[in-house]
Amino acid sequence: MTSEVLRLNPNTGLMDGARHSLCPHRDARPPGSDVSLLVLHAISLPPGEFGGTAIEDLFYGRLDPAAHPYFRRLADLRVSAHFLVRRDGELVQFVSVLERAWHAGESEFRGRAACNDYSVGLELEGDAATPFTDRQYNQTCAAITALRDGLPSLRSAPVVGHSDIAPGRKWDPGQTLDWARLAAGLARAGERDK
Repeated sequence: MTSEVLRLNPNTGLMDGARHSLCPHRDARPPGSDVSLLVLHAISLPPGEFGGTAIEDLFYGRLDPAAHPYFRRLADLRVSAHFLVRRDGELVQFVSVLERAWHAGESEFRGRAACNDYSVGLELEGDAATPFTDRQYNQTCAAITALRDGLPSLRSAPVVGHSDIAPGRKWDPGQTLDWARLAAGLARAGERDK
């Protein structure tokens, strides 16, 4: 799959060029919330397996606990993210960036708690052992660039990992994410936009 041209609609919070699959696990951001943080995650369901519908099923609350032993522990979870970047580079949007997705849980960034209130969550399909794909890096950079272009509050927003806002509790996106490569891709995208 090639990268689509991505453009955030600031009125709807939806990304043109993404596949929209809006899930029920979302709610309104608190009044006055400034969307000012980008949080990267990694997810594979079951762990170490890629593809299939399990991630979307989790975000919709329809994950079948009998389908895999690991799924039993997730049966009562109500989670989501704004975006998922699949291994082939497909970008799926589950929640408008104008709404709160339930991706960060108990979290804090620079002394400010409740990161769900003011962040955008991007899940990368991956695990703690498998390197992310070229297409994932390209699409993640394209998505972050489109988010920064579409929402003024994100223009200088930091990009952090889930492990940075929930240390000791969360490991993702993990050691296999090449932060220098991501930063270089974002810098190249920024140069193209000038």
